[in-house]
Amino acid sequence: MSIIFGIIIGLIVLTALVVAHEFGHFIMARRNGVKVLEFGIGFPPRGIAWVKQNHPKNGKKWKRLPRSEWGKPQEGLIFSLNWLPIGGFCSMDGENATDKRPGTFGAASFCAKTKILFGGVFMNWLVAFIILTVLALTGMPQFINNQFYAGNDSVFSGNSVTVVDVIEGSPAAQAGIEKGDQIIGVGNAQTSPNELFLPDVVSKYGQDHQGKTGHYEVRKSNGEIKNYEIELNSKNEEYILGVSMSYAQSYVRSTWSAPIVGLATTVQLTGETFRGLGELVWNLCSGAIRQLSFDGQTREEGREDIGTVGDSVSGPVGIIGTIFPSFAAAGISNLAFLTALISVSLACMNVLPIPALDGGRWLIIAIYKLRKKELTKETEEKIVSRAFLVLFALIIIITVLDIIKLF
Repeated sequence: MSIIFGIIIGLIVLTALVVAHEFGHFIMARRNGVKVLEFGIGFPPRGIAWVKQNHPKNGKKWKRLPRSEWGKPQEGLIFSLNWLPIGGFCSMDGENATDKRPGTFGAASFCAKTKILFGGVFMNWLVAFIILTVLALTGMPQFINNQFYAGNDSVFSGNSVTVVDVIEGSPAAQAGIEKGDQIIGVGNAQTSPNELFLPDVVSKYGQDHQGKTGHYEVRKSNGEIKNYEIELNSKNEEYILGVSMSYAQSYVRSTWSAPIVGLATTVQLTGETFRGLGELVWNLCSGAIRQLSFDGQTREEGREDIGTVGDSVSGPVGIIGTIFPSFAAAGISNLAFLTALISVSLACMNVLPIPALDGGRWLIIAIYKLRKKELTKETEEKIVSRAFLVLFALIIIITVLDIIKLF
């Protein structure tokens, strides 16, 4: 039941984020004198629609648009609810550069087109900023190392590794570590409050010190802090320390600095997203090049690079079917953080110079403007349609991989 609930939440969140993106285009289009023909929530087939008409007595008024008039041109703005519940759209008049009729996208200035095309990107960043500001006030989950916080205005909670079981006779048991103890530090290095401290950190420290003396800082159930020097087992033993661990999520609450934290975290997530995209492209290209090598070891390394790409990318199925149910089960704060992260990801993706996306469309228009050549409707459609086919093919491949991972 929780999986179904998570899938429903995922559909609602993704639809809301895409609608917010399209609403950014809508606002910029209206502010820059471009006529919007239809704003839709969901994708066709159409379920229901209204049209904004000029009423002689009451001014502008919304009226239900009969099914018999759906295919006919309308003077006013159409607002529609459609049956496919992923996303939305903003249909503008004359969406090609050669259409110079007043009120069309093609007749708008280069500056106006820039605002319209990147209006959706700005809206996604704005949504992320608002969500993260609210989380800063109520409790911001810590998901990235050195996540921003504002000094004395921040109150930390959580961020500990709890011992849930101790193996009898193990190095941990012999040293006096008990079930319920919290491991808050390993080694001599001091961990800063905003630095993630995960069970993986404890495990890696143990692996790095097999057969040696390990230093563990532990908070006992009565609150007392103790330091243990433990002789760890060697790599030939069944276990090194001899404990099972769980992780308590770290949260940071702020007051006056909440907007600053929200903005800084949005910038951090943007940087992490672009860094992740860069690593993905690098692994894909280096993996493909290594596959051409005559050396078997190099080809194997190439396959590992390509495998890393497959593991790090998720499409709609993976996001809705796996990620959202997991975050929904983890609580509202984690779900809100995921929503902000996806909103940032949508903004970053649409900035990229891919012709089927906003950044790519802007780049095409900019190149032809610099060359002082007319961008014909046929040329624009040819470039965008081919890029869209490649993008659609990638989405299908990622979806198939998601389904394989899911089942």
